[in-house]
Amino acid sequence: MNILVVMKQTFDTEERIVIEDGQISEEGVEFVINPYDEYAVEEAIRLRDEHGGEVTVITVGPERAEQALRTAMAMGADKGVIVDDEDLESPDEYSIAKVLAAVIEDLEYDIILGGYMAVDDGSAQVGPRLAELLDIPHISTITKLTVDGDKVEVEKDVEGDVEYLEAKLPILVTAQQGLNDPRYPSLPGIMKAKKKPLERLDLDDLDLDEDELEGKTETLEIFLPPEKEAGKILEGELNEQAQELVQLLRNEAKVI
Repeated sequence: MNILVVMKQTFDTEERIVIEDGQISEEGVEFVINPYDEYAVEEAIRLRDEHGGEVTVITVGPERAEQALRTAMAMGADKGVIVDDEDLESPDEYSIAKVLAAVIEDLEYDIILGGYMAVDDGSAQVGPRLAELLDIPHISTITKLTVDGDKVEVEKDVEGDVEYLEAKLPILVTAQQGLNDPRYPSLPGIMKAKKKPLERLDLDDLDLDEDELEGKTETLEIFLPPEKEAGKILEGELNEQAQELVQLLRNEAKVI
């Protein structure tokens, strides 16, 4: 099987978010593979080990995003492709999907995997947009995947319940937590990853017009949520507590 994984490098979820001059500061920040993309990488490796073939991991991002690809290859992916986003003007999900489609159109693939969303923007749009551009089926938030010949069976998370679906290859699926337990890169895997092929591309290599890739969304403001205030403990008779609670909800919280 020819298996592709589209992935993104994101903030480590343990990092403290700092906003400077209206932008999120990247100074001193550790970046990692988007956690949902880790499930996609792990599932791709398992498919490759079961059916044969190779796993190619693809990302769009700055030079530092190469480290995410190296980590995926240390986990077991066979090769990587990175597209430099330096020339992208205010890229969003529309832009990234267009670039990924341009890369993938020149590749042979049976199945494409990705995380169902990125933890930094949470839009969950790139996978469906990419499938639409490639004109292939798409199933999101999968928690189980079985491939038999060209037949695909999945279990899909639907907010606390499970939906069972069948489809055929080629297909794009996005991974939800619970699909698998991603492995940690081993020391031999890390050493091997340094020698695995990594292709570096820019927009000129893909024959894409920068003007057509400008983002369709605009960020108006970035701000942190208000700090939580200390809670209040109501005392006294039950009816007095109820009356005080109503007053607090109406006058302070302003929710009623």
